Amino acid sequence: MSVAVSVLLSLLWCQTDGVHLRDPNRNRSDASDSVAIADLSAVIRRVERRFLSVTIDASLASEEKFMYLLSSPKIRTLAKALTPAFLRFGGTRQDFMVFTPHRHQPDSGFTAEPSCDKLELPSWLEDKLKAEWTQQQVILMREDLQRKYRRLKFTEYTVDLLHSFTNCSGMDLIFGLNALLRTADNTWNGSNARSLLQYCESRQYRMAWELGNEPNSYEKKAGIRVDGRQLGRDFARLREMLSQSRFYSDARLYGPDVGQPRDHRTDILEGFLQTGAEAVDACTWHHYYVNGRDTSLEDFLDPAVLDTLALKTNEVLEKVKRESPGKPVWLGETSSAYGGGAAGLSDTFAAGFMWLDKLGLAARLGLDVVMRQVFIGSGSYHLVDDDLDPLPDYWLSVLYKRLVGPEVLKIKAFSNSAAGKRVRLYLHCANRKSYRSGAVTLMSMNLSRKTARISVPALVSGTVEAFVLQSDRPGEEGLKSRSVRLNGDVLKMVDDKTLPELAGRRLPPAEHLQLPAYSLAFFVLPDAGAAGCL
Repeated sequence: MSVAVSVLLSLLWCQTDGVHLRDPNRNRSDASDSVAIADLSAVIRRVERRFLSVTIDASLASEEKFMYLLSSPKIRTLAKALTPAFLRFGGTRQDFMVFTPHRHQPDSGFTAEPSCDKLELPSWLEDKLKAEWTQQQVILMREDLQRKYRRLKFTEYTVDLLHSFTNCSGMDLIFGLNALLRTADNTWNGSNARSLLQYCESRQYRMAWELGNEPNSYEKKAGIRVDGRQLGRDFARLREMLSQSRFYSDARLYGPDVGQPRDHRTDILEGFLQTGAEAVDACTWHHYYVNGRDTSLEDFLDPAVLDTLALKTNEVLEKVKRESPGKPVWLGETSSAYGGGAAGLSDTFAAGFMWLDKLGLAARLGLDVVMRQVFIGSGSYHLVDDDLDPLPDYWLSVLYKRLVGPEVLKIKAFSNSAAGKRVRLYLHCANRKSYRSGAVTLMSMNLSRKTARISVPALVSGTVEAFVLQSDRPGEEGLKSRSVRLNGDVLKMVDDKTLPELAGRRLPPAEHLQLPAYSLAFFVLPDAGAAGCL
């Protein structure tokens, strides 16, 4: 059956802990009311168990020594907390990478060990690489602005370190192959990929594969144009190559990683599906809301900007359904702003509104996997900064993993006020590894400067666990902070191998909860008894 969920907006100033019950006798004359209808009787969708996944941009391999950062104890600890997940290695520079094997260990002072407990980057080398990586990003940014990319050679050690990182952290590796290695008749030249496959097979490295990144931009970045039908035939050839391998005959292949629908880009996807749909296990595309070079804080808080994801997603889903019914559709790369992100926004608390809304909306619309650009790497949209410290979106992602299950429940909000439209809600069954059957998790965000009051009349008899995220500083300026508070406490690692507890605040049964201004929250109702979640 359906239950009404009242979302009542008030003018209260948020408390320091961000979670408390409002005095029912307080004057509500200035309140703005919204109502949401939720159906707990049935699940409307189920996403992949690795729904929230991450990427590492191929720019990290611009010099192979930087790949050794993946052996940092801190980065591996952070990665483990995001499992289960895919780890996609790709991006613009994957189409300039050439496998050049040699058998000599680089002079790094560090040797990769096969055992996870022995594979640990020395602290002195980690500090040296972090300092040099900061300088390397300036070079990479210049290349991006000029659209002049050099060929990057990588050896067995890039593959070894990637596989070790994913294997030891519990992630599933997806490796992006170079699609711009082409013959005179503009077909894909798979000889370099075959050499890489043979090496990976010799090491028994389980992984999935992609071919190329954003083929719609090949002409701009490399002066090569590949139409969709040819792209599909290239994927079919790679699928045949995999099928000829005893080890990779059942390996997964994903693509074509096209940019979001714009101008001729949908034509590339349509042509690809006509000739290559059978070759891939899921159809992948990329999405960003805004241009990182000219966006603003207002864009990050604008419901109209957030709603553009639905328009683009429905365009892609419609084409895939028409050309290849039943084919899973993934966001193979996505973040807030393209062009490497928006400096001072994409790596701050403000980015969480786009990220949590994308997770909620993508699951509801029918996307099976969402891969966040990037876990670590160049740009300003990363989850982990250049000093390998977690940023606000990292903590948001970990909470999502712990609290939210793959089952999507139906919820729809109604409001007659502009303020009400700035409260956005999504409802899932709770993660069954953390909560018993029947529990639900309400994902909510308040894009307004006013405190929101959330009432759940049908669930007032049960307790609630509240996980409310706010900036460590109040007001709009706090939105640009790179630190975040959970229920009032600033989140930071205990040490390089230990995350904080991330405990919720247990609230007694009550008619409503409060959502502070400019906050993100997960409200878990363990006693909901949702029929769809039993």
